Amino acid sequence: MSVNVEIKSYPLFINGEWIASEANRTFDVVNPANGELVAKVASGTKKDVDRAVEAATAAFEQDEWREMAPKERSKILYAIAQKIMENAEELVGLEAISSGGTVRRLGSNDVLQMVDLFQTLGKFVIDYTYSETLPSPPFPGPAHNFIWREPIGVCAAITPWNMPMLIASWKIAPALAMGNTIVIKPASYTPLTTLRLAEIISEVVPPGVINVVTGSGKEVGEALATHPKVEKIAFTGSTEVGRHIMSLASNTIKNTTLELGGKSPSILLEDADLSLALPGSLFGVFLHSGQLCESGTRLFVPDKIYDHVIDGLKELSEKLVLGNPLDLATDMGPVISETQKESILSYIEKGKQEGARLVCGGQEVKVEGCEKGHFIAPTIFADVTNDMTIAREEIFGPVLSVIRYSEVEDAVRMANDTIYGLAAGVWTADVNKAYKVVRKLRAGVVWINDWHMLRNDAPFGGYKQSGIGREMGRHSLDAYTQVKHVHTSMVPEAERRTWYSLLFSNQS
Repeated sequence: MSVNVEIKSYPLFINGEWIASEANRTFDVVNPANGELVAKVASGTKKDVDRAVEAATAAFEQDEWREMAPKERSKILYAIAQKIMENAEELVGLEAISSGGTVRRLGSNDVLQMVDLFQTLGKFVIDYTYSETLPSPPFPGPAHNFIWREPIGVCAAITPWNMPMLIASWKIAPALAMGNTIVIKPASYTPLTTLRLAEIISEVVPPGVINVVTGSGKEVGEALATHPKVEKIAFTGSTEVGRHIMSLASNTIKNTTLELGGKSPSILLEDADLSLALPGSLFGVFLHSGQLCESGTRLFVPDKIYDHVIDGLKELSEKLVLGNPLDLATDMGPVISETQKESILSYIEKGKQEGARLVCGGQEVKVEGCEKGHFIAPTIFADVTNDMTIAREEIFGPVLSVIRYSEVEDAVRMANDTIYGLAAGVWTADVNKAYKVVRKLRAGVVWINDWHMLRNDAPFGGYKQSGIGREMGRHSLDAYTQVKHVHTSMVPEAERRTWYSLLFSNQS
């Protein structure tokens, strides 16, 4: 796949227009595969956030958008899906050269997931329960009561660099589906597809419904998290930053959705089909070079097959091809930056120091034609114990820790012994065995004989310090609404109301 490498400048996208930043500053977007500059992007300020929020507020106050009939809103969501398909090649190219994601994954998964998400929510909004009538109880007297679900208002989204356009869609789609407006701050490493996506969506929604302010988390992210007119904030990123966002949002008691870190356990049972479980386990940890929050970074293997599994994992890992993300033959692309690469390598050294056995990988790789890229070989550690740093902390790189167990109960106990609870998996030929294990795992999504299989009609989110709330599915629509109870008494005279005697004494 060829991509136009002309260096382009991107302003902010506010109120349906490209607008220069108030400070007239920019930052560079660099291709992690070769170190080349691909774009200059406006670095926004608090004043720019104010402008974007004001535009979103004005758009929300228009009945044309907020009170749109479900059938019309469904048409909007389907139109967005069509626009994404029409611009798929451009979106894939922009994401590949900024995130390091392979065009093979982006073209065959991410874009199609985005299209399906908008279409799925387009179906859901038709039959969504916007109001619910309550029965009329004998106490406190005849009355008509119902519950309304209404849009929240101006929503803010702060999105990560690993899967920028897909994760942005997880926030944009339900926000728009429920009649909200949104201001997005994408990660500075990967803002290009979010900017282009906003421009595409703006072709079918009123001005101000979707806005993008690029810039630093310190300036733009914190301004959104504390803005008094932002009613909801949705954040995907590390648990550490999530704690900070949550703290900032508490000042104005914002509705908050947090999808945070993970150290997801994958439990291999003795009867597992290894021809499926071994490549599946590697898919769980090496997809996008391990830079996915739900990656299966801890693999629990029973004693009886431990050595055999280690040999099989090593053989498969060494066949993976590292290369330019634009090449369809590439299995794994680069990690996002020099900083991330050094962080991953430091964890690998920590693993060695703490006594884990390096089975394969563990080093930086120089790729021909991409000598300035940030590539790390697929890395597997054996003889890992669950208290080692590489088994406790989120590395966010292509590093698998294989942990030995004797009894399934031990594997479950170790799997749950973590601050995280985003995802988990079980590999077995007996689904009934799997269900027994699944019930004991403390995670928001559990896969049986699979990994990374997120559905747009099912919720995704974590237990414990992996987050708050759920994205995707009908649950995501609920997360972008307020609940209002409306009561109408059917008793006309004040004296006959149950409350009358509570305040007024009997008077003739």
